[in-house]
Amino acid sequence: MNSLLFLKCFGLHPYYNLWGTASLLFCTVFLGPYSNAQDPPPKWDDPFSHWPEEVKEISIPGSGEAPQKAMFYSPPIKEVRPLIVSLHTWSGDYRQKDTLSWMAMARKYYYIHPDFQGPNTHSEACGSALVINDIDDAIAYAIDHGNVDTDNIHVIGTSGGGHATLLTYMRSKHAIKSFTAFVPISNLVDWYYESLGRSTKYAKNIAMVTSGRPDSLNTVEAKKRSPFFMEIPKNREQSRLSIFCGIHDGYTGSVPITQSLHFYNKIVRALDSQCPDSIIEQDDIETLLRQRNFGPKDSKETLMERRVIYSRSCGDKVKVAVFEGGHEMPKGDVLGLLNIGCGP
Repeated sequence: MNSLLFLKCFGLHPYYNLWGTASLLFCTVFLGPYSNAQDPPPKWDDPFSHWPEEVKEISIPGSGEAPQKAMFYSPPIKEVRPLIVSLHTWSGDYRQKDTLSWMAMARKYYYIHPDFQGPNTHSEACGSALVINDIDDAIAYAIDHGNVDTDNIHVIGTSGGGHATLLTYMRSKHAIKSFTAFVPISNLVDWYYESLGRSTKYAKNIAMVTSGRPDSLNTVEAKKRSPFFMEIPKNREQSRLSIFCGIHDGYTGSVPITQSLHFYNKIVRALDSQCPDSIIEQDDIETLLRQRNFGPKDSKETLMERRVIYSRSCGDKVKVAVFEGGHEMPKGDVLGLLNIGCGP
């Protein structure tokens, strides 16, 4: 089967089964018991949950026409602390409940959850110039209003937030230590057709974003908003990019794993002199898609208690891992993946 046609036939389910409740690792130098948060962390998709009262709604005056709303947590200590920048999903905005806020509070990390133009249903959102300005403005706000360790800034997002994470990797002006994208979208042109084939709302969303019409894709505009088609930045020498995708996504979820694998290959090709043997071969991609597995099932590598089916990396610059799961961020200690440690 032609590999391009094969990529476009994966099932896309509109339901997001994402983060869930987290188990936290504690650091004894700065952290008190978890009871500093008044309630246990909510499930990510719990419509009846609320933000912890320590996380405040703020208004960020920035480079856009209107101030940007965000949720912000500033730890009640004087020591310099890392910053977690958590990016909302495709259909969400800054008010979307976020389990990472509870994790950041437990560690006494700075935390910001910006709006960056809200849901990806209109031209100002979904990878526009305004989006990256908003994310950069949010990072600048956290730095200006706290004692942030500017060598310890971490961007995390899932699904549409993963798209925004890859976008930030490609376009942000800030020096950022790590980018972590779960089940991200990297190529809006491909995802339009992948979504169109299953009659999901995302095809209409992308059409509206790029052309202003629900039934017409502007391919040129879609490419402008796709990290896959952007020029590799030159200010990421000290950054780590980690991409995680569930093997069943695209069958039971909304984003085929090729969105992750092809973007990884793009970055590694730019680093080819450093990692000549790290490219994912097309045969491997097709095997993963056909079998939803790869090699023996006794792999020792895990991701938050999920079996890692396939992984590749280029040193500590970029990594991709395909885990046993679907369109989700697995439950567990997500911030523990960042290897921040307990000190600044």
